[in-house]
Amino acid sequence: MRPRLPELLGVMVEGVLRHVPEYDRPGDAAYWRVAEAAVARAMEHFVQMIADPDTSWKEVYQVYFDVGYGEAVEGRSLEHLQNAMRIGSRLAWRHLAVEAERQGRPPAVVSLLAEANFAYLDALASAAAHGYARAREKAAGEREQRRGRLLTLLLSDPPAPPEIVGEQSARAGWPLPRRLAVIVLRPRPGSGGEGPAGLPPSLLTGLDHGRPCLVVPDPDGPGRLDELAATLAGWTGAIGPSVPAAEAGTSLLWARRALDLAPAAPARPPRPARPAGSAAGGAGFPPGRAGGRRARRGGVLVRAEDHLPGLLLREGASLAAIVASRRLAPLDAAGPRQGLRLAVTLLECMKHGFNATGAAEALCVHPQTVRYRLTQLHEMFAFDIEDPEIRLEMMLLLHTWIRRNGG
Repeated sequence: MRPRLPELLGVMVEGVLRHVPEYDRPGDAAYWRVAEAAVARAMEHFVQMIADPDTSWKEVYQVYFDVGYGEAVEGRSLEHLQNAMRIGSRLAWRHLAVEAERQGRPPAVVSLLAEANFAYLDALASAAAHGYARAREKAAGEREQRRGRLLTLLLSDPPAPPEIVGEQSARAGWPLPRRLAVIVLRPRPGSGGEGPAGLPPSLLTGLDHGRPCLVVPDPDGPGRLDELAATLAGWTGAIGPSVPAAEAGTSLLWARRALDLAPAAPARPPRPARPAGSAAGGAGFPPGRAGGRRARRGGVLVRAEDHLPGLLLREGASLAAIVASRRLAPLDAAGPRQGLRLAVTLLECMKHGFNATGAAEALCVHPQTVRYRLTQLHEMFAFDIEDPEIRLEMMLLLHTWIRRNGG
């Protein structure tokens, strides 16, 4: 067999390049040399194993491991390589069988040679597959590292230079969207700090001070937040406002603060709205919206934009409490129950433009009751409670006072 190897080498390489167009590179001499070297090493090793079954597999295994690795790096399918190896093996067997017949070898020997040829092909294919898989694993790991680095740059404070972010975006294979939003999730017991599994690859994932963090591209699309809530089923999270990519840190900031207001447990199925003045679902949440967007299995996604008053008051909580205590002192003087009733009535009246009928519907009381309480309120305060210039301030202060007094 050995004297025929040089002739067989050229036949096998030419056959592979002819039948597998992906490997036909007429102008690439280096690629041709690699293909010849791989085929020659395999054929020499095959013949040597017939002479000595204890011949080491180490070198030829590494050759075909490297071939498989290279295929993955160059982005080709493993199917092309396997097809090329089958063609090469078939051509080799065709010539070896002719030579065995010419020399008058017994059929039993020819049969054993065929079995050895196919078994050898399987071994080479296995080595190439291992190399291919290793390259894919490494590429996936590097891709995740690059995406993690991109997330860090996007959320850095102060913001990273745009050119650096753009360069890392290209390396990570994650095109910068026109707008994005940041989600921060509350860690789940037993999760080991890991975030949800099975997230779509369009999301960047990482950690923000030990909490799972996601960057969502183009969050304003139709049904986008509902899809996210379903993806995060079983988790509690908060999503910051939609912002340009350069302002991702702003979205993160408000997502963090909105998460602090989110309920500690997944929301229950919706219930009829309670009368104003009864306990709301969570601090800073308007009645009926305490849970944010809820997935079927109990996931909660709080949207920061839906809780602007609560977030603003939280930012200036100490100042708001001091001012509320001074400006709304007459409510304290009215006593806990009466003061709370009057405060909630005044807040609803301001929301409804001092329309007694609208406020009464929200409070589930008679409009005359609202008018009676308004008369009391006008008498209690030394300023005009219906003055439009103070309405915004009064509504914020009333939110603070009501929450402080258990409403």
